[in-house]
Amino acid sequence: MPAGPSLPPVAPDNPPVSICFKMCRLETRPAAAAIVRPMSTARQSHILVVDDDRHIRTMLARYLSDHGLRVTMADGGQQMMEMFARHQFDVVVLDVMMPGDDGFTLCQRLRAQSHIPIILLTARDTETDRVIGLELGADDYVAKPFNPRELLARIRAMLRRATMVPATAAGKQTRFHFAGWTLDLKKRALTSPRGTRVDLTTGEFDLLTALAQHPQHVLSRDQLLDLVHGRSNLNIDRSIDVQISRLRRKIEENPQEPLLIRTVRNGGYFFTADVESGAPTHG
Repeated sequence: MPAGPSLPPVAPDNPPVSICFKMCRLETRPAAAAIVRPMSTARQSHILVVDDDRHIRTMLARYLSDHGLRVTMADGGQQMMEMFARHQFDVVVLDVMMPGDDGFTLCQRLRAQSHIPIILLTARDTETDRVIGLELGADDYVAKPFNPRELLARIRAMLRRATMVPATAAGKQTRFHFAGWTLDLKKRALTSPRGTRVDLTTGEFDLLTALAQHPQHVLSRDQLLDLVHGRSNLNIDRSIDVQISRLRRKIEENPQEPLLIRTVRNGGYFFTADVESGAPTHG
């Protein structure tokens, strides 16, 4: 029987990543941009890990690979863009504090050309930094030090959300029409009244879906967090405020005086539109 890949076992206690890297100094010297493939013939989700610390990115790549994901590593912005041009990825894990272009700059650059889910890794665990990341287009964040199991859970949640078709109460509706807009859940597409497609991040799409599924009802931030992310994901109220602000810039004629998504003081948000739902038409 052929030998398996020569990867060191992951500690059973799954210590926080900062501790794990001090305990496991790697002797191998892989190329900065390398691909770690799990032993599977099925199509695997492809993750891009961008971190200037060789030990961190290699340990993360091995851990994620051990759990069934295909992983490509990059040590900074230049290699990230090279890998992004050569491969199709499902999620990007991006460190914030890197020399040269930092994670915020790279996040903004990625978001300008793709709606791929982005998870930021940051040692600066302040609300201001998290909000900046979300405003620049990130979908989630993980504060260092972190347990690799937490990052794996967040990646899997992103993958589920990116491929899931949300269900309405009837369980069959996959298209919503409101104020001339069309939200197609099956295609994960938003079309403007002019017939042009509007790019949304994963978080923005899921938030708009939650609002369209609950029109003319006040939804608190906690309710929206549960509907969009689940309680284990983004866990600060302002993350919803940031996503709402980004949505308004894309669907409101005047984001400063929104007509579709109203703020209810001490209540949350109210989607004012009359929403018609139905399965996609064929023709």
